[in-house]
Amino acid sequence: MDNDAGRYRRFLDGDDNGLREIIDANYSGLTLYINSIISDVSETEEIIQDTFVKLAVKKPKFNGKSSFKTWLYAIARNCALNHLKRYRSKFSDKPVEDYSELSSENDIESEYIETEQNIELHKAIRSLKPEYSQVLYLMYFEQFDTENIAKIMHKSKKQVGDLIYRAKQSLKTKLEKAGFQYEEF
Repeated sequence: MDNDAGRYRRFLDGDDNGLREIIDANYSGLTLYINSIISDVSETEEIIQDTFVKLAVKKPKFNGKSSFKTWLYAIARNCALNHLKRYRSKFSDKPVEDYSELSSENDIESEYIETEQNIELHKAIRSLKPEYSQVLYLMYFEQFDTENIAKIMHKSKKQVGDLIYRAKQSLKTKLEKAGFQYEEF
């Protein structure tokens, strides 16, 4: 049983700190993942809150068929998809990169180049089909394996494998058209 599953069990047994610890451990990753679906920071925040409120109020049963993190991401994804169905016309096209702040380091020029490349990479990922950007995010940024991605996205492992292949090919094509210098992934 992973740590979050134990925290959730503690919460269900009456220890509110268990839920706080789950929120602290998963908030950033869920925010980035949901924003890859929604593309609006304020709406993403609302969906993350809805996800944790669902845990706190409805207290859904965690059956242990997957990791707790996989289960939590699937709940958040379902909240996001339901939100999209209800509020599709409200979304902003402003990318998440517009909200990020650059950190300061010694080599400003190389940092600038790296930041620009990261922005271009994120823009390229965001310009892919939604399923492509989601699967790449889950795989490379959250380090989920194919089995857990399949559970989160409600697909078979083969479908996810095919989706990953097509997403990589699509991303590679976009990056090559933009003249992006990259290492093979």
